[in-house]
Amino acid sequence: MTVGDATQRFSSRVHDYVRYRPGYPREILSLLKEDCGLTQEAVVADVASGTGIFSRLLLENGNKVFGVEPNPDMRRAGEEYLADCPNFVSVDGRAEGTTLPSKSIDIVTAAQAAHWFDRQKARAEFMRILKLDGWTVLIWNERRTSSTSFLRDYEQLLMDFGTDYQEVRHERTTEEIADFFAPSLFKTRVFATQQELDYPGLEGRLVSSSYTPPRGHTKHEPMLEKLRGIFKKHATNNRVVLEYDTRVFYGQLK
Repeated sequence: MTVGDATQRFSSRVHDYVRYRPGYPREILSLLKEDCGLTQEAVVADVASGTGIFSRLLLENGNKVFGVEPNPDMRRAGEEYLADCPNFVSVDGRAEGTTLPSKSIDIVTAAQAAHWFDRQKARAEFMRILKLDGWTVLIWNERRTSSTSFLRDYEQLLMDFGTDYQEVRHERTTEEIADFFAPSLFKTRVFATQQELDYPGLEGRLVSSSYTPPRGHTKHEPMLEKLRGIFKKHATNNRVVLEYDTRVFYGQLK
């Protein structure tokens, strides 16, 4: 999926992305160990690694991680965030051209990113860099949109103010996973996770999304005014909860 230059969509949102994007449940590590043979010695390419949120989970497991990221602002943020991790190697590359050596990687991961890839080119590149028994793992934190009244109002805000929300929301693209893996088989697991946010956190989470009007846009302040009303209506102990289904798709490309 390509909407504009996807590699540049988050350049003006790096600060908020670093602070307010959700992490990933640690159960993913258990899944990778049990089903994909992840050991501490495994070498991982975290493609479109962004600010390093998922890379850190792998690094804390003891893995060497090549963080492949095309956006220079996101890449620098990831380098700063992971500066204390000697096993992290920052790479200026993209899913369709990682620059990594052939047959050098045990597991390729892509968290919150594969909907931006050219699927055919990325698949071919993953097959090139993966060892023969390597695994590909695609992950999304998929925000629930209707499980609570707060989430329903938040979703309506995005529908009302999002600049291209309907076009880029990744919930639409996970349906295309079968095409990415085909003819290979793949498996799916789902884990629940959530963010508990005060108002500054909620605002930061909102504006970290590439489909919301940026600061200076005519819709930006009206959007925040609406957000403040939603927070006031639904907050309990000055907090609201964003709920997610973390979806993991994994298989061996053939």
